[in-house]
Amino acid sequence: MSTHLPTADAQDPESNARTARLREALLTAAFTADGLLDLLGAPAYAALARSETVPALRATRGDGPLETLVRLFLLQRPVELRRARAALPVADCLADGWLVQDGDELRASVDVRPYGGPEGQDWWIVSDLGCAVGGAGGIRGAGEADRSELVLGVGGASTTLAGITVRRPVGSALDLGTGSGIQALHASRHATRVTATDLNPRALRCTALTLALSGARPADLREGSLFAPVADETYDLIVSNPPFVISPGARLTYRDGGMGGDDLCRTLVQQSAAHLNDGGYCQLLANWQHVAGEEWHDRLRSWVPRGCDAWIVQREVQDITQYAELWLRDAGDHRAGDEAYAARYDAWLDEFEARKTKAVGFGWITLRKSGSDTSSITVEEWPHPVEQPLGESVVGHFDRQDYLRTTDDAALLAGHFRLADEVVQEQVGLPGAEDPEHVVLRQNRGMRRATKVDTVGAGFAGVCDGSLPAGRILDAIAQLVGEDPVLLRDRTPASIRALVEQGFLEPVAEGA
Repeated sequence: MSTHLPTADAQDPESNARTARLREALLTAAFTADGLLDLLGAPAYAALARSETVPALRATRGDGPLETLVRLFLLQRPVELRRARAALPVADCLADGWLVQDGDELRASVDVRPYGGPEGQDWWIVSDLGCAVGGAGGIRGAGEADRSELVLGVGGASTTLAGITVRRPVGSALDLGTGSGIQALHASRHATRVTATDLNPRALRCTALTLALSGARPADLREGSLFAPVADETYDLIVSNPPFVISPGARLTYRDGGMGGDDLCRTLVQQSAAHLNDGGYCQLLANWQHVAGEEWHDRLRSWVPRGCDAWIVQREVQDITQYAELWLRDAGDHRAGDEAYAARYDAWLDEFEARKTKAVGFGWITLRKSGSDTSSITVEEWPHPVEQPLGESVVGHFDRQDYLRTTDDAALLAGHFRLADEVVQEQVGLPGAEDPEHVVLRQNRGMRRATKVDTVGAGFAGVCDGSLPAGRILDAIAQLVGEDPVLLRDRTPASIRALVEQGFLEPVAEGA
């Protein structure tokens, strides 16, 4: 693997002009996310995301500019000089190091991957060769020293984090462990000032290239681990896709945190409060241990710093053998020979045994600095499909927690609610039965939750349009079903709270 990276100096007008010409050439050739899909077709496009290149090679046998760019920057194949000149400002690319010349052929020095922004922007993510979607397992022939400093491109984890991040306008944002810069790129849309940090100086250079090539403002780039590069500075938004892998040692900078077990993720969570402004969010991906004799919910609750509300969602759990095999393959250890592979597999299992780890969870952690002594902490397991982006759903979750925390039952019954958008009712029971066994409310947006309700709950939710207070609706239902309205008012607030907490019902101002 080449250690060379291109240059893009934001302070140099000539460098900026060359980068702008390269960006214009990529756009002219339709080297964009949409352009790739049109050229390759859905099957080859999906295969490329799995690091399978044969279908894309077959689709790029033509001499057009787009085929040339795909071969250069995505497939990392050498291209004849004449073909490159028809697609790119070759002199600019050679001057800044995007291309390397070898006789009559040119090859790319980095992977440049088209990426569609949330509002249809055409962006490009710069990473090391072979390290885009599909990860470092795609590298062939790289030595251990090379691999330890690899900068990966866009994968499922990074797009997940981008999708769950709150996208409200903010004064300052911190991308901690920036990698190839995708989170900093997203943050540049809605943050006045973006700071990006990484322990790997190579990652900071890739981030600078990603931002420059995508036409985004430069970020304040700082080298160092965790919060060390930002001292006592505070931010309105902190995002991090950290090196969360729980591994025996720190061989690979992009994934191994260098701390024992899940200590890196715990430390990041616990230290974040000191770097958040009031009302600010910290959002990150994390792995955590399921330890024998401990409840994993309680383990994660103990991480949440004082003065912060938290929403922690476990998306997946793997037993220790599945987890070890996943990351052994990511590192390419399955190609190292049977004995070497077995030895490294043993080392992972020894590490887990020493820490009494029986499984590893993966998920999202969102903190909001509230300053309150009575924190709201929600820890849940939700492995089901969700609708991205979820940023507004995250805001809604904490808004609902605020409402429930400050609203007693009397105020709840005096309040007005509306049924959330795209909630449907399902009746479940035996075919032909006169009455359903139970009723299910299901969301088709956001977290896409489902919850069982009784006939009172279903009837209550169905008529909530914001026009009547909850108590009057319950009185009408009591009359309809022949129940004592006082008893119904007494037993229903808990059910209403559950529907509000899960987002089925939304509090509204009277008359809204």
